[in-house]
Amino acid sequence: MGTGIRQPRRPAPDAWRLANAGRVLGDAVTRFESRVLELMASAGHAETRLSHVNLTRHLDLGGTRITELARRARMTNAAMTELIDQCEALGLVVREVDPSDKRARTVHFTDAGREWLTAFGQAVKKAERELLKEIGPEAAQVLLQGLARYAGTVESIRATG
Repeated sequence: MGTGIRQPRRPAPDAWRLANAGRVLGDAVTRFESRVLELMASAGHAETRLSHVNLTRHLDLGGTRITELARRARMTNAAMTELIDQCEALGLVVREVDPSDKRARTVHFTDAGREWLTAFGQAVKKAERELLKEIGPEAAQVLLQGLARYAGTVESIRATG
């Protein structure tokens, strides 16, 4: 006969794989980016893929060299060139000769690309409002400030003043 007292269940030896900071942050990013893509589709940009966002999030408004885009996105030049080809086919970006080095190419947003970027910004803001509503503004502020400090040394794009 048992005593009626349940022994606490021991976590699986590999439970850390599902409950570590990287996994939780990665899952949160996946959810957030999926929502942004849903909103973009609703706004008439169903062609938008996460890979396109990866290019445009690293592209300066004044244009960026392909090698620099690849470095920022942590991709090979060949992979970045393929991504640029896709975004160019969508009319979001164009390649131009770099005036400071005729051998190099820079990537620039087209007018349609800037309109896409505006829609993307609106989708991000809406997804952020939904995040704030779900976890609460105080928790979101602490979370985002803490993550900004943590990630502060990672360069992805130059902010324009």
